[in-house]
Amino acid sequence: QVQLVESGGGLVQPGGSLRLSCAASGFTFSGEVMTWVRQAPGKGLEWVSAITTDGRTTYAASVKGRFTISRDNAKNTLYLQMNSLKPEDTAVYYCEKAPSQRGQGTQVTVSS
Repeated sequence: QVQLVESGGGLVQPGGSLRLSCAASGFTFSGEVMTWVRQAPGKGLEWVSAITTDGRTTYAASVKGRFTISRDNAKNTLYLQMNSLKPEDTAVYYCEKAPSQRGQGTQVTVSS
């Protein structure tokens, strides 16, 4: 059974940083492309970033240069380092495994 558990969210001031983690189990983590998506209040899901099995990364234009996705296959864990956070980054962040399997999410709130 696929299980994805996100953590690391919280309240941070604009310009601050957070590191999200996603603990994966129930599948061969190293063999899967993994993705971060987010959902802001009242909006739909937004793709944020993805990492391939061999570590290639892609980012949405809105986060490129500020967010870094990474993975530790030995720990079955996906990460999202978020720097220079903006109020518009406020959302629930989910890690995702195809097809559309997500965890419960972790809330990120950027506010002064």
